[in-house]
Amino acid sequence: MAFKYQVSKPYLTGRELEYITEAVNSGWISSQGPFVGRFEEEFAQYNGFAHGVACSSGTTALTLALRALGVGPGDEVLVPEFTMVASAWAVSYTGAVPVFVDCADDLNIDVSLIEEKITPRTKVIMPVHVYGRRCDMDAIMNVAYEYNLRVVEDSAEAMGVRPVGDVACFSLFANKIITAGEGGVCVTNSEHLARQMAHLRGMAFSKEHNFIHKKLAYNFRMTNMQAAVALAQLERVEEILAIRKRIESHYDSGLEGIDGVTLMPPRDVLWMYDLRVERREELREFLANAGIETRLFFQPMSRQPMYLDPDWPSLNAARFAADGLYLPTDPGLSESDQDFVIGKIREFYR
Repeated sequence: MAFKYQVSKPYLTGRELEYITEAVNSGWISSQGPFVGRFEEEFAQYNGFAHGVACSSGTTALTLALRALGVGPGDEVLVPEFTMVASAWAVSYTGAVPVFVDCADDLNIDVSLIEEKITPRTKVIMPVHVYGRRCDMDAIMNVAYEYNLRVVEDSAEAMGVRPVGDVACFSLFANKIITAGEGGVCVTNSEHLARQMAHLRGMAFSKEHNFIHKKLAYNFRMTNMQAAVALAQLERVEEILAIRKRIESHYDSGLEGIDGVTLMPPRDVLWMYDLRVERREELREFLANAGIETRLFFQPMSRQPMYLDPDWPSLNAARFAADGLYLPTDPGLSESDQDFVIGKIREFYR
């Protein structure tokens, strides 16, 4: 079904076409082009970090971060129950085991449950800033300090939330706050980690480039064309964040007081506008017939077939997964577009 009001669309109103044309005209379309380095430097600077490492996706960013930290078979990484499955997959790709921590009522990892999950095999805590809500990073960093753990932030949904961990990993997929179509980027203050992540993303070629590879590595590189788009997006990130904040405020005021709709806590930045609703499937069908796309909340990681735990229905994450959805959060939405969506929701619950 083609939706008039899509959940998300890229907001390509800056210098994206100019930059990508420059990349094509220069002949530098691979990962060796100059836009990659420019984007890495400016992205790291925007987030207050010394080093940026661009790569092919948010998932590969997480994988590179974990590998650079030495995570591998026999290790454990604490991962939220409520997240997109790629967070857990990145751990599995290294051969380590994801250990899941239930969510609090803001959907983020419940920091009060972290310590009980730590074992002698735990190496990393991976908080995820779900839907743009910042995790309680002070508490997480304190636990990490006490147990000598590293912190890899999954910031895929939270561009604009300034990270504080050892490495923060962002997604540049088409539905993210800024995009390159596909792509990811890691930021860190450690030159050693940055060099190791860059080494791993490029197949671990030696300086001699003699096709002797001393470790298992990846082709996780970002192209110059993707970096050109990402750089143009980064130049306008504050404008994009401000537009998204207005969308959040308009939904908040328009949806307040509807019986059957529960608004979620405020977000530090808006990725997707999430809420909980009664008669969810009926509402989704009603909105779809009006041309309005919606998406469901994430499922608990312990419900996934590869991580299945029979006790998953008792999780807080399962309670939210049962009645949560999110609405169109496209930066191109006008207030009248939002009013139409709000009006249809009010019509349904009348």
